[in-house]
Amino acid sequence: MTTRLILEVCNVRHVYPEGGTGLAGCSINIRRGSRNALLGANGSGKTTLLQQLNGLLRPASGVILLDGSPLDYSRNGLNALRSRVGLVFQNPDRQLFSASVFEDVSFGPLNLGLEEAEVRLRVAQSLAAVGMAAMADRPVHHLSFGQKKRVCIAGVLAMRPEVLLLDEPMAGLDVAAQTELLAVLDELSSRGITVVLSTHDVDHAYRWADDIHVLAAGRCIASFDAGRLPEQEVALKAAGQALPAVVELHRALAARGLQPATPAPRSMNALIASLAAWPPHGLAEAAPLGTSLGTPPSTRPWHDARRGRLRRH
Repeated sequence: MTTRLILEVCNVRHVYPEGGTGLAGCSINIRRGSRNALLGANGSGKTTLLQQLNGLLRPASGVILLDGSPLDYSRNGLNALRSRVGLVFQNPDRQLFSASVFEDVSFGPLNLGLEEAEVRLRVAQSLAAVGMAAMADRPVHHLSFGQKKRVCIAGVLAMRPEVLLLDEPMAGLDVAAQTELLAVLDELSSRGITVVLSTHDVDHAYRWADDIHVLAAGRCIASFDAGRLPEQEVALKAAGQALPAVVELHRALAARGLQPATPAPRSMNALIASLAAWPPHGLAEAAPLGTSLGTPPSTRPWHDARRGRLRRH
């Protein structure tokens, strides 16, 4: 991943026909090859921004740059844009319209006028990338919700995009399906594809992203490296977001000397791994919550499970 920008949103404003404001002077920079989380509550402008980046919506004012050049909204310009910047909708049924998985994924490449052999190659590679190769001939209406989302991603990948946009990709998925989808996104990111997803899940954003962009009332009110999220309480509160649970728990443990203050773990799994390695060599015993390490062992309270009460040594 480099510091080179692939997308720049410069003071973009969008007003819907009924008069509602989708974006109100929004500015965001997306680094090439990075994993980005657009974090905000419902109505903050996340979906509107993604549709602007893909050319489905056009700014009322402001400009969007792709590799330093303003987006071209002509028919040819939009076709070129969507082959480079692909969008996956929150509801896969809005994006799937062919009878079979193969037909749906092949739709985009066929519209590019590619030869049949190239289309088949792209479809096969894209389905393999999302773990759906065995279901190429499966009717779309026989798929689960999570499988439909992966087919939507395959349809975008078949266009060989540089940027993948996903609107609330985890919505409606159970834990197993979320894990599978995250594995797909991690694999695509490792190939250098820039990934931008919207979410209102601050724990997920902190755990997964390289860069986090906080949206509120149609504006980006903060952009930062995900590792700096614990420093952004003011911006998070303004966007109706709390600190991730792992941040709160780690702070409580660190305050009691049960964890080092840095580095801060970004997931519960990372925190559990850190706890498993605690205490460091030379520390005889860690104090229970509510006590300090300076309290003599003979006066520390311990819970007597047999009596259900505290006792002292």
